[in-house]
Amino acid sequence: MTFSKYIYPLLASALFFTSCQEKNKQIASNEPTENNTDALSPYSIKSKKLPASYVNSKQESLEKFYEKNWPNNSMNGGFLVAKNGQIIFEKYEGKSNFSKDEAIDANTPLHIASVSKVLTATAILRLIDREKLHLEDKVNSLLPTFPYDEITIKMLLSHRSGLPNYAYFADDTKVWNRSKMLHNQDILDLLAQHKFGLYFKPDRKFGYCNTNYAILALVIEKITGKNYREAMKEMIFEPLGMKNTFVYDYSKDKETASLSYKGNKVLYELNHLDDVYGDKNIYSTPRDLLKFDMATYSDKFLNPVLVSEAFKGYSYEHRGTKNYGLGIRMLEWETGEQLFYHNGWWHGNTSSYVKLKKDTVALFAISNKYTLKTYKIWKLAPLFGTYPIKLDKDDVIN
Repeated sequence: MTFSKYIYPLLASALFFTSCQEKNKQIASNEPTENNTDALSPYSIKSKKLPASYVNSKQESLEKFYEKNWPNNSMNGGFLVAKNGQIIFEKYEGKSNFSKDEAIDANTPLHIASVSKVLTATAILRLIDREKLHLEDKVNSLLPTFPYDEITIKMLLSHRSGLPNYAYFADDTKVWNRSKMLHNQDILDLLAQHKFGLYFKPDRKFGYCNTNYAILALVIEKITGKNYREAMKEMIFEPLGMKNTFVYDYSKDKETASLSYKGNKVLYELNHLDDVYGDKNIYSTPRDLLKFDMATYSDKFLNPVLVSEAFKGYSYEHRGTKNYGLGIRMLEWETGEQLFYHNGWWHGNTSSYVKLKKDTVALFAISNKYTLKTYKIWKLAPLFGTYPIKLDKDDVIN
């Protein structure tokens, strides 16, 4: 579950098979690869190869940033930075399962926590693009037992519904038996049965809440007639060649999926909330997420009008730089600069996706050993553009 305050891959070149292969931990390439070309077509951006001087200068700064934040191979996850779809820097370290000594590499799916919301929102937008759904549709016109008449699809996407957080009401033993796994349909049923009070009047303000995206997953299922896991595979993962991305299924994946650890490498135990999807429970890799990021620039993947709707703020009740679009967080400055991102946290998994849309830059960090340093990658933005970000004295940016 994410309560973080901070959204949206290409495969290795010959460098993968050089000295870096020895450790299978660090890969850096500025070449589009075979999988990149095949998977992203027709979603790739047509651009010239980045100059070696540009790549080398960025790699040096990125290496310093990485070593400052994750010294002595301490990340336990994956970190990737790309421009125009070309990987500038990436690194993989640690174990997906310490007891089995399973190393994390470029193909290891890790739990991306609330970065999953970016993908869920995109599936909803693709259904809207196909005219199967509309932003202003009332949720209860699609899910008749949903008990709140005023709430729309757009309010769920932008976290303006006022819905209560299912993690809280499902923690009440009078409401839910925590020895049982909670599922998305259970959340809807509990809302219908108890008619919990809203946190605020719908569309009055922003209120980040995982329930919004658990309900959106049910909407996807209702419209497609398929389980969310299969629908996401068909609408997002397969078309973009995201071969190492899947939606977690507790009954099938609990023994094989990457595990989650506390900062001291103690295993995080699973609980009754571990089979809810839409808000979390997608496993992916930085490279797969880069494929997704590149697709967001293509009108062959999503209507540009809908893209513009997604990448704009909907909550201006309070002054400041922070806002939320449709499945994406953002920073907006008076200078006109914008930075888009989404962070995630669930158990020991932390994730961050930063999109510098104007500069066609994407940054990803995913870890399965609890750390807040994952969320610092947004501070790399000034390395690629004129972003008015105040850096701390110990931040390494050249």
